[in-house]
Amino acid sequence: MCLAVPGRVISIEGDDPLTRQGRVDFGGIVKSVNLAYVPDVREQEYVLVHVGFAITVVDPREAKRVFEYLDTLEQEAGESESGGPMPR
Repeated sequence: MCLAVPGRVISIEGDDPLTRQGRVDFGGIVKSVNLAYVPDVREQEYVLVHVGFAITVVDPREAKRVFEYLDTLEQEAGESESGGPMPR
């Protein structure tokens, strides 16, 4: 299974479209991401990232929905590890 995660571009470095990098914030964790596939992305926009490459620009509302879903999964995992109710 493949997983892509949204993140907010906080800075962009480089002018070459093939090697341009961005610092992307994934809810407090900041990583360097290749921006070759999203040449028009700007700082503060959200991108969907897979294996270190931003693959598309994402609507901020959609990114927020994904973050909320991931938070729910994390809470449910914590409950099941502590002997709480198991997710259905």
